[in-house]
Amino acid sequence: MNTPAKETRMRTNARRILPVVTVGALALAACGSSDEAEPASTDAAVDEGLAETESEAPADEPEAAPADDSCSNTLEDGVLTLATGEPAFEPWVVDNAPESGEGFEAAVGMAVAREMGYEGDAVTWVRAGFDEAIQPGAKNFDMNIQQFSVTDEREASVDFSLPYYTGNQALLALDGSAAEGASIADLKGLQLGAQSGTTSLQFITEVIQPDAEPLVYDDNSAVKAALEANQLDAAVFDLPTALFVSAVEIEGSSVIGQFTRDTGGQGDELAFVLENDSPLKPCVDAALTALTDSGELGEITDQWLEVGDVAPIIPAE
Repeated sequence: MNTPAKETRMRTNARRILPVVTVGALALAACGSSDEAEPASTDAAVDEGLAETESEAPADEPEAAPADDSCSNTLEDGVLTLATGEPAFEPWVVDNAPESGEGFEAAVGMAVAREMGYEGDAVTWVRAGFDEAIQPGAKNFDMNIQQFSVTDEREASVDFSLPYYTGNQALLALDGSAAEGASIADLKGLQLGAQSGTTSLQFITEVIQPDAEPLVYDDNSAVKAALEANQLDAAVFDLPTALFVSAVEIEGSSVIGQFTRDTGGQGDELAFVLENDSPLKPCVDAALTALTDSGELGEITDQWLEVGDVAPIIPAE
């Protein structure tokens, strides 16, 4: 799957046209009595005009200003700190460089930051481990975007924004695997694996309930390595990741299918993670609502994910 080039978003600021005061020569007539009112001083009139002109000149605006007070409660004054994983994988982040805005989550993060009033140097990215980010306690970020699914258990420790994407879990296997053509019931006898702390692993243990304990890995890189080494019959990923791995990263692999709600799938909702009781949550939610209403979030999704109906539904039986 070829990664599309991100279109550059151009924004221009209107400029006011300042009035120009031109003073012509005045001819003074020596007429009228001393009781008549004297005309206004020429110099005073010019000074007044220039003062009005200066008052209309726009003040220099900062590169990024928070949209309102609720958006200004950040770790660092005037700066919004976003986080993702290390490394961050495609199609979520291109070339492990979220600051480029290339990749689905990098683009969503930048768009939300812009809606909140932060752009350019007022946006910075840091890295945080997946499990670490959803534990209770202080964070090194204002918002973390790293394919976090909203669950009741996690909501006890952190805040979630409104969802920015809803998708299914999917099954990835090497060509010729016993997982090909399998139903959920058939998968029980296979060796499955997934990243620790993810809803992919939760889906294996709670829905598939395999006979053998699933193999658990620290990150998706390790899951993919285990699959290539034939340590797994199949691995569970979110659908966009599974499609990318099959198309780009592991030659000779296929997305066997996806799990929908009708067959036990959860329809995972992905959302930003924030510190518990974060004052930024209403502002993040407002930004996501604005991006949804304008259609921009849908355009970003279509550009970077394009999952469509490319994976069959895995039946329950």
